[in-house]
Amino acid sequence: MGIEMQMLAWAIVLGLAQVLITAGAITRERGLTWNASARDGAVPPPGPVAGRLQRAQANFLETFPFFAAAVLAVVLTQRQDSTTALAVQLYFWARLVYVPLYAAGVPYIRSLVWVVSMVGIVLLLWTLLHGVA
Repeated sequence: MGIEMQMLAWAIVLGLAQVLITAGAITRERGLTWNASARDGAVPPPGPVAGRLQRAQANFLETFPFFAAAVLAVVLTQRQDSTTALAVQLYFWARLVYVPLYAAGVPYIRSLVWVVSMVGIVLLLWTLLHGVA
């Protein structure tokens, strides 16, 4: 398996980890009874850290479909090269660093890390579109 598919698999693991970490943080705030309930009533907004984890997860879910589609397109068209290897690693490692930065409320650096992840997606697209007439 090439690095592109490996990083796609690790990005899926990261996404699942974010779901579990966020759910755990919210459950710690609201309690196990709330978690097991139907959650029909109004709930207060999450606390600062749980809220940041929720927003980091939402942000991941906004970018991941583009990443996954680009990786799959690169692999299906057999366009893998050193640029795509770099691109998938930029995306994954930036997304991994993004979570604790967001949870800690670190401004600016978090945004810069997000940009790095986006550069990864753009590089994948560049490889796909480069040379296409």
